[in-house]
Amino acid sequence: MKILEVDKTQPFVNNHNIDARRIYDYNHAQIIHMTLHPGESLKPHTTPVDVAFYILEGSGLVEIGDENVPVNSSTCIESPKDIPHRLINNTDKPFKFLVIKMPK
Repeated sequence: MKILEVDKTQPFVNNHNIDARRIYDYNHAQIIHMTLHPGESLKPHTTPVDVAFYILEGSGLVEIGDENVPVNSSTCIESPKDIPHRLINNTDKPFKFLVIKMPK
């Protein structure tokens, strides 16, 4: 059994310059824990695989294609491959979420 504590995992350097930590990374899937501090956002980008975002804590905005929707904790959002997307923290509290990449 492998147990990983997010707070004891080192952040990795990423194009978004935010706190991102790999917590699961195998051939069939990858899970990344991300924290957006107040005012931070991901840069708009696409992925070659489908992605799901699971909101752990806080609230913010999710942009996928032309849609821009407010989200709160305990919410899961599907993001199809090859569609531009990003998450935005437009609040004064941390916005924590999981990015789940699912190649098929």
